Amino acid sequence: MNVLIVRLGALGDIVHAVPAVAALRAAAPDARIDWLVDRKHRTIVDLVTSIDRTIVLERPTPAGWIETLRTLREGRYDWALDFQGLLKSAVLARASGAARVAGFSIWHLREKTARVFYTDLAPARRAEAGLPANAGHVIRQNLRLLRALGIDDDRITFPLAPVDSAVVATVRATVGGDGSFALINPGAAWPNKRWPPERFGEVAAFLRDVRQLPSVVLWGPGENALAQAVVDASAGAARLCPATNVTDILALCRSAALMVSGDTGPLHIASAAGTPTVSIFGPTDPERNGPWAAADVTVSRFASCRCHYRRRCHERAWCLADLPVTEVTAAAAQRLRS
Repeated sequence: MNVLIVRLGALGDIVHAVPAVAALRAAAPDARIDWLVDRKHRTIVDLVTSIDRTIVLERPTPAGWIETLRTLREGRYDWALDFQGLLKSAVLARASGAARVAGFSIWHLREKTARVFYTDLAPARRAEAGLPANAGHVIRQNLRLLRALGIDDDRITFPLAPVDSAVVATVRATVGGDGSFALINPGAAWPNKRWPPERFGEVAAFLRDVRQLPSVVLWGPGENALAQAVVDASAGAARLCPATNVTDILALCRSAALMVSGDTGPLHIASAAGTPTVSIFGPTDPERNGPWAAADVTVSRFASCRCHYRRRCHERAWCLADLPVTEVTAAAAQRLRS
């Protein structure tokens, strides 16, 4: 069986699709599994050990699409599985030439027009009785898509390759002591998800003063000033992380004692790596998008937010402005105790 996975981005969404790919590999060990992804996110897909090949959509242009489709057609796929639910991803899945194309039902599609390109749909959820508490999580939704192929597996695993990173050694040397550290990730693509940096700084001070745990602040493109603001507000408890790529972040997460972050890619990498996390949610639903480990702690304002899944807040009172430092530090103390 030849199977094409279509999940172009973004970083956290790709991480959430990994357990379904792992379940597919467990059920069909001899299958050839390829993954189509945007060039920007290739690195994380290359780390997934359950796939045979990464196919990259290099350029979002007609020439780029033609080049990619030529490669896809050579795959002679029996199935294409669209985990994205967009018109773009559904068209690519169908144009791959796969004999059958599976996607989500129209109720779970981000763009309803994608539905016409599917030959098969993810079956509906089982009856609520007996479902796990996080049955509505996007990871569970992705696993249910496999039921179109007759695969029913609820296990959540993340087969990500071992990685080496010089950044880990640099961070351990910087923090000193026994090399233990917490990761603080203040950035996010959506401004509506970013808790104020000075409050992250106070959390770092708490972790040092109460738990003797220094903090290292992650930052991505365009986030250097934001990360520096956290360091400046930490009374010397936090240090700025060197520049990182996805491989570095995975290695750092595997070495960290704790991650404190909003809803963004590095948080989901940390959860996949098994790092203890405290996560801060405002416009997005932690029941759908949050960490899935029972011991992890989520601090949420989703219930009071009036700008669900919007990049920017359009209300006078921003939901995360109502989140005090003490609530996050209490969550951190709880997570570290467990």
